[in-house]
Amino acid sequence: METRHQSILITGASSGIGRQLALDYAAQGIRVYACGRSAERLAYLQTLSENIVPLSFDVTERGQVRDTLADLSPLPTLWVINAGDCEYIDDGVIDAALIERVMQVNVVGTANVLEAIQSHLGQAHHVVIVSSIAGEVALPRAEAYGASKAAITYLARTLQLDWKPRGVKVSCVFPGFVKTPLTDKNDFDMPMIVTTEDASVAIRKGIDKQQSSIYFPKRFTSLFRIISLFPFRWQTWLVSRLIAN
Repeated sequence: METRHQSILITGASSGIGRQLALDYAAQGIRVYACGRSAERLAYLQTLSENIVPLSFDVTERGQVRDTLADLSPLPTLWVINAGDCEYIDDGVIDAALIERVMQVNVVGTANVLEAIQSHLGQAHHVVIVSSIAGEVALPRAEAYGASKAAITYLARTLQLDWKPRGVKVSCVFPGFVKTPLTDKNDFDMPMIVTTEDASVAIRKGIDKQQSSIYFPKRFTSLFRIISLFPFRWQTWLVSRLIAN
């Protein structure tokens, strides 16, 4: 698997999908700016490859994001915005503070990175935004997470229109369940869950093909995409039988 990019930036690289992407791209001899909140985890990641450059900041802190990403050299041409978080609503009892926390990381954090890098973007640059299949179908307890991912999906699809005249490619990634420290906290069955290695392969293939939408695993996400075409009453009935609370 090859890429035309010589320098790549990845947020959320201290664990999960972002970490695996950083390692896999670095193994190809590509310079990887690995971004995350944990300086300790990023420092360890750097010991695994000389091609990894750690950048520690919190995506929810706009000033930190702006200052850290202001002067990158060499400038990345592939930008993977992957940092995210998940918390669940129990029994449909709305917790506004919980929703705010999830939105702050997933939506505002994504916007902070996009704002910081937009002046760097030019012809043949590629921005990849990691959303979730949860943003396309309503899932139990996912009021906060699903809403945040639906917002990210809309943002990515709008940027595909608005940045196209500049020659900037925008892709949106729709994972199903991936075994990460985040999903390790889940207390329910996760059908067709895949490894971070599988996720990295699927995302890198989609990027190489410059796909606007990258769905994986294929069977699981295809099933959900079909469900999303049904009337909402049918969707809730089908989902309740696929995923237990």
